[in-house]
Amino acid sequence: MNSQQTSELAEWHAFNQETIEALIEDGSDASKAHTIEYHFASADFELLEKAAVDAFKAGFEVGDAEEFELEDGEEVFCFDAVVERMLDVDLVNQDTDKLFAIAEKHDVDYDGWGTFFIEK
Repeated sequence: MNSQQTSELAEWHAFNQETIEALIEDGSDASKAHTIEYHFASADFELLEKAAVDAFKAGFEVGDAEEFELEDGEEVFCFDAVVERMLDVDLVNQDTDKLFAIAEKHDVDYDGWGTFFIEK
Protein backbone atom coordinates (compact mmCIF):
# COMPACT_ATOMS: atom_id res chain seq x y z
CA MET A 1 0.00 0.00 0.00
CA ASN A 2 1.43 3.37 -0.96
CA SER A 3 1.46 6.45 1.30
CA GLN A 4 -1.60 7.99 -0.38
CA GLN A 5 -3.62 4.79 0.19
CA THR A 6 -2.37 4.60 3.79
CA SER A 7 -3.44 8.21 4.36
CA GLU A 8 -6.86 7.62 2.79
CA LEU A 9 -7.40 4.50 4.89
CA ALA A 10 -6.46 6.46 8.04
CA GLU A 11 -9.10 9.05 7.07
CA TRP A 12 -11.70 6.27 6.75
CA HIS A 13 -10.71 4.96 10.19
CA ALA A 14 -11.22 8.46 11.62
CA PHE A 15 -14.61 8.63 9.85
CA ASN A 16 -15.54 5.27 11.40
CA GLN A 17 -14.65 6.49 14.90
CA GLU A 18 -16.52 9.78 14.51
CA THR A 19 -19.61 8.15 13.00
CA ILE A 20 -19.86 5.45 15.67
CA GLU A 21 -19.36 8.02 18.46
CA ALA A 22 -22.09 10.22 16.95
CA LEU A 23 -24.53 7.31 16.63
CA ILE A 24 -23.98 6.29 20.25
CA GLU A 25 -24.10 9.90 21.48
CA ASP A 26 -27.40 10.39 19.64
CA GLY A 27 -28.79 7.35 21.45
CA SER A 28 -28.59 4.52 18.91
CA ASP A 29 -28.68 1.23 20.83
CA ALA A 30 -25.05 0.07 20.93
CA SER A 31 -26.11 -3.24 22.51
CA LYS A 32 -27.76 -4.31 19.23
CA ALA A 33 -26.18 -5.23 15.91
CA HIS A 34 -26.64 -2.63 13.19
CA THR A 35 -26.98 -3.27 9.47
CA ILE A 36 -23.87 -1.66 8.01
CA GLU A 37 -23.96 -0.79 4.30
CA TYR A 38 -20.52 -0.22 2.77
CA HIS A 39 -20.71 1.75 -0.50
CA PHE A 40 -18.83 1.17 -3.77
CA ALA A 41 -19.02 3.08 -7.06
CA SER A 42 -17.48 3.05 -10.53
CA ALA A 43 -18.24 4.26 -14.03
CA ASP A 44 -17.06 0.81 -15.23
CA PHE A 45 -19.72 -1.83 -14.55
CA GLU A 46 -17.36 -4.75 -15.20
CA LEU A 47 -14.81 -3.54 -12.64
CA LEU A 48 -17.58 -2.95 -10.11
CA GLU A 49 -18.93 -6.45 -10.73
CA LYS A 50 -15.51 -7.96 -9.96
CA ALA A 51 -15.35 -5.98 -6.72
CA ALA A 52 -18.85 -7.23 -5.81
CA VAL A 53 -17.74 -10.85 -6.29
CA ASP A 54 -14.73 -10.29 -4.00
CA ALA A 55 -16.89 -8.58 -1.37
CA PHE A 56 -19.26 -11.56 -1.45
CA LYS A 57 -16.33 -13.96 -1.10
CA ALA A 58 -15.18 -11.89 1.91
CA GLY A 59 -18.49 -12.65 3.67
CA PHE A 60 -20.64 -9.64 2.83
CA GLU A 61 -24.14 -9.67 1.39
CA VAL A 62 -23.95 -7.84 -1.92
CA GLY A 63 -26.83 -5.89 -3.37
CA ASP A 64 -27.56 -5.44 -7.06
CA ALA A 65 -25.71 -2.65 -8.79
CA GLU A 66 -27.73 0.48 -9.48
CA GLU A 67 -27.02 3.19 -12.04
CA PHE A 68 -26.95 6.86 -11.02
CA GLU A 69 -26.37 10.09 -12.88
CA LEU A 70 -24.06 12.57 -11.15
CA GLU A 71 -24.58 16.34 -11.21
CA ASP A 72 -22.08 16.65 -14.06
CA GLY A 73 -24.04 14.13 -16.15
CA GLU A 74 -21.57 11.27 -15.66
CA GLU A 75 -23.22 7.91 -15.07
CA VAL A 76 -21.88 5.63 -12.34
CA PHE A 77 -22.80 2.24 -11.00
CA CYS A 78 -23.05 1.59 -7.27
CA PHE A 79 -23.57 -1.34 -4.95
CA ASP A 80 -23.57 -1.95 -1.20
CA ALA A 81 -21.75 -4.68 0.69
CA VAL A 82 -23.91 -5.35 3.75
CA VAL A 83 -23.16 -6.98 7.10
CA GLU A 84 -24.62 -7.01 10.60
CA ARG A 85 -22.15 -5.48 13.09
CA MET A 86 -22.08 -4.11 16.58
CA LEU A 87 -21.06 -0.44 16.76
CA ASP A 88 -17.47 -1.46 17.47
CA VAL A 89 -14.81 0.66 15.79
CA ASP A 90 -12.35 -2.26 15.63
CA LEU A 91 -14.85 -4.43 13.72
CA VAL A 92 -15.82 -1.61 11.36
CA ASN A 93 -12.14 -0.79 10.78
CA GLN A 94 -11.48 -4.46 9.91
CA ASP A 95 -14.34 -4.35 7.40
CA THR A 96 -13.05 -1.07 6.02
CA ASP A 97 -9.55 -2.51 5.58
CA LYS A 98 -10.90 -5.53 3.64
CA LEU A 99 -13.28 -3.55 1.48
CA PHE A 100 -10.87 -0.70 0.80
CA ALA A 101 -8.33 -3.29 -0.42
CA ILE A 102 -10.97 -4.81 -2.70
CA ALA A 103 -11.80 -1.37 -4.11
CA GLU A 104 -8.11 -0.65 -4.72
CA LYS A 105 -7.58 -4.05 -6.35
CA HIS A 106 -10.39 -3.44 -8.86
CA ASP A 107 -9.84 0.31 -9.30
CA VAL A 108 -13.31 1.27 -8.03
CA ASP A 109 -14.28 3.82 -5.39
CA TYR A 110 -14.88 2.84 -1.78
CA ASP A 111 -17.33 5.44 -0.50
CA GLY A 112 -17.69 4.76 3.23
CA TRP A 113 -20.69 3.31 5.00
CA GLY A 114 -23.99 4.06 6.57
CA THR A 115 -26.46 2.48 8.93
CA PHE A 116 -29.81 3.15 10.51
CA PHE A 117 -30.45 4.49 13.98
CA ILE A 118 -31.78 1.82 16.37
CA GLU A 119 -34.00 3.02 19.22
CA LYS A 120 -33.22 1.81 22.74
